Amino acid sequence: MSALDSHSPGTHSLGQFKQELIKDYNEINHRIFGIGVVRQKVDVQGDKILIVALHKRVPSLAYLNALNSNVSELADHYLIKGFKNEFKQLLVEKYGFEIVSIFKDYDAQAELSATVVLLQRDVRDYL
Repeated sequence: MSALDSHSPGTHSLGQFKQELIKDYNEINHRIFGIGVVRQKVDVQGDKILIVALHKRVPSLAYLNALNSNVSELADHYLIKGFKNEFKQLLVEKYGFEIVSIFKDYDAQAELSATVVLLQRDVRDYL
């Protein structure tokens, strides 16, 4: 059962789920980077959740990139890895999702990220 309310599974709207997920994603992003996202969109297609987000680049990472792009790319890699771990834990504990994999990439120049969550079953089966 999801955390949206205490009713039986299947009674939640996809729209409610997306709104709650937007808040969750932003909260984790804020906790890790100290900055929330500027804008994000959640799409659901069967057993896949796609989140595209516009971020504001963390100033220290932008500065680090100017000094040494290899070091900033490494920092981005580990920050994304940490985000994926926290996001997966939330998806399992809060929504009861059975996760196959989470893919995430970030384009620092465009300040855009894409996250794809692949589930065992259709998202609606969990709601």
